[in-house]
Amino acid sequence: MKRTHLPLNGLRVLDAAARYLSFTRAADELAVTPAAVGQQIRTLEDVLGVVLFRRTAKGLELTPEAAAGLDPLRQGFLQFEEAVRAMQAQQSSKRLTIAAPRDFTAKWLAPRLADYGRTDDELGFHLVAADESLDFTQANLDLAVCLTKDKGEHEGVMLGARGHVTIGRADGADRAIGWPGCLQADRDPVITVADAGLAIDAAAAGLGRATVPALLAGDDLASGRVVEFGRVDCDRAYWLVAPVPQWRQKKVKALVAALTA
Repeated sequence: MKRTHLPLNGLRVLDAAARYLSFTRAADELAVTPAAVGQQIRTLEDVLGVVLFRRTAKGLELTPEAAAGLDPLRQGFLQFEEAVRAMQAQQSSKRLTIAAPRDFTAKWLAPRLADYGRTDDELGFHLVAADESLDFTQANLDLAVCLTKDKGEHEGVMLGARGHVTIGRADGADRAIGWPGCLQADRDPVITVADAGLAIDAAAAGLGRATVPALLAGDDLASGRVVEFGRVDCDRAYWLVAPVPQWRQKKVKALVAALTA
């Protein structure tokens, strides 16, 4: 019999009924009705082609065929339990692998991870650069950050609000600073840099004005390193995303709560 066709529910019912020699007590353990236990046993007998129980004057008893398979069946269930425990063991790990754009990591994520890390000495982070095609399985990711219109096919939450801000030094040049994805790419830039984080640094140096995601510039604006010259509407925002299994992990939930507090 192929593994994919193993009647696992029926075998679980067989194990319980064999321990109690009672469909009623087995039903109590499994939180089903005695009739459901009886139906599962009959279905299992049909699948296996053997009789598993007989009713006698003394009550229910196992057939020799059923008795012959009980020990390996129970060993198998024990191995299933060990497999589940092994898979769940990683839940106790507090190390998270996060994919994010490099500029987002430098300007926003890293300082907040540092603050969060100080709350628990067991916390650890592995940061990787995000690309356009996130493969959570291949990269073994727990969480990712994307600058996008919505969360897409994954679970997710938006960080901050949508929109870009134009920033620079009060005494800096009134020339555009360009970067890939810049909303003012049509202006003749005084300098072009690799990402929005470097654009912020160039603006802080007085080279010109950069239009960047508002969330990314928040800390530099708050510190007075740059000043704001206006806002620009944009349908993109930074999103924390993950597939459902990763999103439901306790360590991911805790980090998401900390980053969105």
